[in-house]
Amino acid sequence: MRTTQAMQPIRPLQPGEMLRRRVLGAGAAGLVSALLGPALVSRARAADDTQNSTSGRMLLKGGTVLTMDKGIGDFSKADVLFNRNKIEAVAPAIPMRDAQIIDATGMIVMPGFIDTHRHMWQGLIRNIGPNDLLGDYLAKVLFGFAPRITPEEVYLGDMITGLSALNAGITNILDWSHIGTSPAHTDAAIHGLQVAGIRAVYAYGPNFGITPPWFENPNSPYPNDIRRLRKQHFASTDQLLTLALAAAGPEFSTVEAAAREWNIAREVEARISVHVGVGLLGKQGKLQALGAKVPFREDTTYIHCCTLNDAEWDLIAGSGGTVSLAIPIEMQMGHGMPPIQKSLDAGIRPSLSVDVETNQPTDMFTQMRACFSLQRALINEKNLFGGPEPDRKKLLSVRDVLEFATIEGAKANGLASKIGSLTPGKDADIVMLRTNHPNVSPVNDAFGAVVLGMDASNVDSVFVAGKAV
Repeated sequence: MRTTQAMQPIRPLQPGEMLRRRVLGAGAAGLVSALLGPALVSRARAADDTQNSTSGRMLLKGGTVLTMDKGIGDFSKADVLFNRNKIEAVAPAIPMRDAQIIDATGMIVMPGFIDTHRHMWQGLIRNIGPNDLLGDYLAKVLFGFAPRITPEEVYLGDMITGLSALNAGITNILDWSHIGTSPAHTDAAIHGLQVAGIRAVYAYGPNFGITPPWFENPNSPYPNDIRRLRKQHFASTDQLLTLALAAAGPEFSTVEAAAREWNIAREVEARISVHVGVGLLGKQGKLQALGAKVPFREDTTYIHCCTLNDAEWDLIAGSGGTVSLAIPIEMQMGHGMPPIQKSLDAGIRPSLSVDVETNQPTDMFTQMRACFSLQRALINEKNLFGGPEPDRKKLLSVRDVLEFATIEGAKANGLASKIGSLTPGKDADIVMLRTNHPNVSPVNDAFGAVVLGMDASNVDSVFVAGKAV
């Protein structure tokens, strides 16, 4: 071995050091090229062009069609016709009607997946905490990265996460954007969503790492800046982006501050999305205390819910509220046992979400499998240790879980009238999934193939409001 100078000891690479070097040493264009490669960069540029759309009718012909609409049913072979952004018809054979034809033979055609809660600005710090517990994440991400991250980095994180979601067949996502450091940060996140071309609910939230916290700082832009956001970015309801409030809630602020959040969200007619029942914080009955100050309504989605008490579950169910579960994260980071059965027993069919990419993959296939397996494991375990035979009616089916990832997600995001099923009149948010790959071929059960066999590599084509993205 030849040396020209004394060898220096190798310093171990610290978590996040590679990312920090790349972020600090590259501009936006260079970083996007490095992270995404030329193909996805081209896609991002195309999505930024508002004229990028298909025109006229398009016919997806001859695929296996899972409509997720029980009134219409599912088809081993059928056509789906949409005109610009709207679905016109689903039937075994649809006349061409001057439509552009796409051969869907060998494909499963279904509504796009819907993710009801993801912190999209963290796209730049993926896998930075693969072994982290909840406390580690709070210290590293919310109190480490978040106070220092720039608007440009927020823009890049949202755009990259949006593109990766589309790549995995997710057509609608709720961006739980707890990075509202300044109006520049919030505008950057919104721009990233627009450039990605995904249908998104932008949930405006506080930066938890800023001192003093928002509820002690009268000059904090949160939550008052939501009034500007409503007027500037969300005045129209006829667009891909809709507005929500990512409420800190009673567990991460105070009951009084949470009541203020609820009231201002309803003032601007924004849905509310809130983390509750998170670890030890969720065992203090604060959601129940909030219920004595503000009315609970169907306009609120409750995330995690792992350690809520029975009275709090009754409040959610009685108000028509929806639930978002991030099952792998809840198990991995110590939020508590995912309350799949609690939700079902309360009469609430949950939606699914990725949550954080700091230690989870970016697709809904992972979420569906975790939900299906865990719910059955917990029921079956009771039988193995002296309990009764499992009630098969209580066991989730693969169709149930696919509903959680589509139509139930649309309900939780306040968009059930627009998306979540291939129903004529709804927007054409559609994915085509390849069935000829070795991981699922031959397909003997279409629902089983999607939930148990597929991954993002099976995603062939994705349409958002009729646009090929």
